[in-house]
Amino acid sequence: MKQFKLSILTLLACGITASSFAGNPDRAGEAGASQLLINPWTQSVGFAGANSSSVSGLEAMGLNIAGMAFTRKTELLVNHKRYLVGSDVNVNTFGFAQKVGETGVIGMSVMSMDFGQVDITKVDLPEGGIGTFSPSYTTIDVGYAKTFSNSIYGGIGARIISESIANASARGVAFDAGIRYVTGDNDQVKFGIALKNIGPTMQYSGDGLSFTETNDNAGFDISSTQEHRSAIYQLPSLLNIGASYDFYLAPTADSTSSEINSDHRITLAGTYTSNSFTNDQYRIGLEYAFRSMFMIRGGYVMEQGVWFDGDKRANAYSGPAFGASFVAPLGKNGTTFGFHYAYQMTENFSGTHSIGVKLDL
Repeated sequence: MKQFKLSILTLLACGITASSFAGNPDRAGEAGASQLLINPWTQSVGFAGANSSSVSGLEAMGLNIAGMAFTRKTELLVNHKRYLVGSDVNVNTFGFAQKVGETGVIGMSVMSMDFGQVDITKVDLPEGGIGTFSPSYTTIDVGYAKTFSNSIYGGIGARIISESIANASARGVAFDAGIRYVTGDNDQVKFGIALKNIGPTMQYSGDGLSFTETNDNAGFDISSTQEHRSAIYQLPSLLNIGASYDFYLAPTADSTSSEINSDHRITLAGTYTSNSFTNDQYRIGLEYAFRSMFMIRGGYVMEQGVWFDGDKRANAYSGPAFGASFVAPLGKNGTTFGFHYAYQMTENFSGTHSIGVKLDL
């Protein structure tokens, strides 16, 4: 009961905090480092991000890091994302999670965005023709999650942000924190809260902000180097509040324990996302699993104040998402190999495809 009261107080405290992160469409586009809003993984993308309270393993770093505490032993994840098909942007991610001790899990992931080659242009050469460069956007995540009891799980994480173009760059750091409360028969009910992308402002610097000015008023040329002042920008912080419930079809009770066994599971999940720089979002998703080997899922994202009116949406990822997973056992020690696919519709371009493989040792 004490643990339950503590969880409720924490949930209320985070709920009050949400008011300070309330969505503000007038600030849309003012934040930088918008790549932090990209979920680099696959399973939760097919769920439209509605499963922030039930996502587990390394993939939980994308929604609620507390879920990483459910890592069985060792996880390896590799993911490729065709981001906004038609934009020629790809997102590649690799990560691993490792259980340490009886209750702790550490995880690390690296996400890199590939923009291809971009033409170098100048004021006097707006069409380019003088070479190309490749922008580099990389984020490195490090996190720790812990099981505090049979009902309470928590986690914290840090994210190193690196952005660079041909002659300018920016560096920054962000922090995440999350909790999960689990209750009900066979842990069927889950609640979760997560704060993401909390950190100091960022600013670009480099030779690209400098220019040479020539003054010949004195009868001879005098050159000096000036530097433009770059704007300071904030990170796109957000708050996820989610809940989920597992339905077991034709369940049977284990005679030696209180666990419920069933070949069929349906999970209904929902998440409220409070964005600090754009409209708040409501996410709802449904997943069907057969023997934890085959899963299909779908979800939908709605924006507060916009709902189903696509012409007024401020977020590209508003609308339906779909996904499927196949998990094959490898041996008798619990090792599995999983293949995951997800597709998320977007207002512009032709959606986003995600493919991932997972090795659970």
